[in-house]
Amino acid sequence: MNFFENWVEQDLNPIISFSNSGKITYSNQEAQFLLNRISPKEVYALALKYASASYGFNTAYVNLRLKNYIFYAISVSYDNDDEITIKLYKSTMVKKENKLSTKTGEIANIFTIVDLSISTQKTKSNINYMKNYDPSIPEFKMMVSDFLKLLNKTYTSFENAKVISTSVKLKIGEYIRIEGKKYSLITVEINSDGHLSEEFYSIEESFNNSSLIITAEEQKVQVDLPLILK
Repeated sequence: MNFFENWVEQDLNPIISFSNSGKITYSNQEAQFLLNRISPKEVYALALKYASASYGFNTAYVNLRLKNYIFYAISVSYDNDDEITIKLYKSTMVKKENKLSTKTGEIANIFTIVDLSISTQKTKSNINYMKNYDPSIPEFKMMVSDFLKLLNKTYTSFENAKVISTSVKLKIGEYIRIEGKKYSLITVEINSDGHLSEEFYSIEESFNNSSLIITAEEQKVQVDLPLILK
């Protein structure tokens, strides 16, 4: 990787290149976080929308909200019909994703931690908790205390919930790059018929320095964890 390629890779704004069929041909490190929350199809549509009418560059100032991201500008470039590149400029008000590390955390069983949190919640409410686990997922390194705290906060933040379902699975075909290496992602998806309280979004900020990648919607919280085996 030459100097320019490394500079692009380390850019704090997402940079993604697509083929003319919408397939990703390149994404930098920051784009990996974005693509864990937003589908490539949605980003590709933005690239087409803000592209110039002829070959070249186009930058547009926007106030674009995607999940818990806010972007203030979009740049799109292409010099042929085969590939198009988009760069999205994050607002300084947006939570900066922390640099993930393989050196922190401890090896643990994710199912044991989720079960512990659910068992605790069952003693406090009459909510019906449902689970769907992928038993092939091995033990892996994580920040156990942060993860357990987030689970507890999530389960208690659904208002008027009667049913809460939790699935733990491997994200097929998705990965994140940490310290130059690719790691698969384990996703914990918590859905409810209740609605997240406004307090949850402030709680989420307290996990800025953890290794948890959090996406929150009205009736769903998704937590992604890198599958670090040692």
